Amino acid sequence: MSNWRSQIPEAAQEFLTGRRLDEIECIIADMAGVARGKAMPAFKFGESSKYYLPTSIFLQTITGGWAEFRDGADLEPDMIMRPDFSTATAAPWTADWTLQIIHDAEDAEGQPIPTAPRNVLRRVLDLYRAEGWQPVIAPEMEFYFVARNTDPNMPIIPPMGRTGRRAAARQAYSMSAVDEYGKVIDDIYDFAEAMGLEIDGILQEGGAGQVEINLAHGDPLALADEVFYFKRMIREAALRQDMFATFMAKPIEGEPGSAMHIHHSVIDTATGENIFSTADGQGTDAFMHFIGGLQRHLPAAVALIAPYVNSYRRYVPDFAAPINLEWGHDNRTTGLRVPISSPASRRVENRLAGMDCNPYLGIAASLACGYLGLKEGIGPREECRTNAYMDDDDLPKTLGAALDVFDEASALHGVLGEEFSKIYAAVKRDEYTEFLQVISPWEREHLLLNV
Repeated sequence: MSNWRSQIPEAAQEFLTGRRLDEIECIIADMAGVARGKAMPAFKFGESSKYYLPTSIFLQTITGGWAEFRDGADLEPDMIMRPDFSTATAAPWTADWTLQIIHDAEDAEGQPIPTAPRNVLRRVLDLYRAEGWQPVIAPEMEFYFVARNTDPNMPIIPPMGRTGRRAAARQAYSMSAVDEYGKVIDDIYDFAEAMGLEIDGILQEGGAGQVEINLAHGDPLALADEVFYFKRMIREAALRQDMFATFMAKPIEGEPGSAMHIHHSVIDTATGENIFSTADGQGTDAFMHFIGGLQRHLPAAVALIAPYVNSYRRYVPDFAAPINLEWGHDNRTTGLRVPISSPASRRVENRLAGMDCNPYLGIAASLACGYLGLKEGIGPREECRTNAYMDDDDLPKTLGAALDVFDEASALHGVLGEEFSKIYAAVKRDEYTEFLQVISPWEREHLLLNV
């Protein structure tokens, strides 16, 4: 790999101009979207074309345990990490000059490891490609800045702003609310520029210290990489300003949850046209089938777009998060919204995914549901033209219920991969079982002396 520097993006090359590269971080996303891998001196990186990690990292739970799954996984075979140089980017928060590079996971024969989340998304994209389609997405990232929380037994509270007051809630779109934590926003902009990441916009959301960052539309794999990078970078920017950034779906009681809304459209690779629009600007059968696929298959995909027990605290009726499968034009109360757009930009927005999901898996699951709709010719239910916030649709309401539905979703398993689906369910079952063994403050308060 002696010529690897010539293969990295322009932004990474500019970051290194006039500087001596100190370290390379070879990273890969696990089931939770946590960056795993190894770091090494830069001069060592060029001495080998591949690196190794055990495939068991995809069996690791969010608490650091290991899912019980017996199918050769207990042998902990190595996987080969192969660098994708198009993902090379700066790690500008480090003390020295560091690049981070996302790697692909392969077996000894060079085949993709089916349980690697990046490979799961690539598998879905390959299915689209085989039909002559190119999906286009645009993610919206919601998250909270919060005061440092070093004791998990204490509630999370908003951060202190520049006025000396805690960040205020119910200030959606307020510029002065964003200015309260302007220093961390400045760091995010600076880091994003050094990393070559494009921010389409930043705004204040409805929660205390809650921010939304929008990304420009583009290739799903590239944007999943960006969300993966952004989550790591935003946490580092917040730490620099003595606060935390959290992507929990519902970090603060009584405040809105954080979503990762996903906008979808599909391009005909032969013509370059959006298959969701006719020549005269009307919605096509394909558009309706995509929405129909989301409506039919999203209940089974909830375990991927709402992957933790906390995720379901966001699904509260009439509390800024739709918990229904209705669809409508410019209707934010529906789970599936068709935004105002030109015919060429016609798209559908999935508003159900939480920001706590692994971006590779959340995007893969959403696209998989739309793909099944296109292939099966599924028609949607009638458009919702009213306020749907209070609708209580047939979505799973707990992680356990979501996993039960996912276990039976043979069509979805066929798109995402059978082996991945089995291991994902095993990891999530272990997490759910561990949670059920924890006694909460609510139980101690209301049950200890009363029952």
